[in-house]
Amino acid sequence: MTLKVNGKVFTAAEAALTVAEVLQRSSVANPEMVAVQLNGEFVAKEKLAQTPVAQDDEVDFIYFMGGGAKRDI
Repeated sequence: MTLKVNGKVFTAAEAALTVAEVLQRSSVANPEMVAVQLNGEFVAKEKLAQTPVAQDDEVDFIYFMGGGAKRDI
């Protein structure tokens, strides 16, 4: 199976994978802090292990970053 993960080609020998398996195999640091989109639609964290991916799907891992500069007022 071939997918596109964060814009790059991802190839797996298996014919069936879940979003959670793709997340794990992609060696994502802090996976609990990542939002996942499958073909442009967000996947709920509690459904990652049950959501299958198919040939030519697009999976994106989105990292939300907090931050900003401290300002003295």
